[in-house]
Amino acid sequence: METITFNPAQVHVFNLMSHIKSQLALDQLREQLALFYAQRVDEEMDRLWDSGELNEDKLQELRGAHLRTPYHV
Repeated sequence: METITFNPAQVHVFNLMSHIKSQLALDQLREQLALFYAQRVDEEMDRLWDSGELNEDKLQELRGAHLRTPYHV
């Protein structure tokens, strides 16, 4: 049997979860996590724009792109 080792961030989140006692608290936590990751995405987009990796031409290219993985049944 393989042992699972958690990193310090995972342990911290697990410890915080013991304080979630209601659906409202869980919903609030989910909202905060969504805001946290949305902020990270915004920061990364700004970094890409500032570095020139992302620009108006690249955005136009991506508008028509179909990037989904094709699934064959």
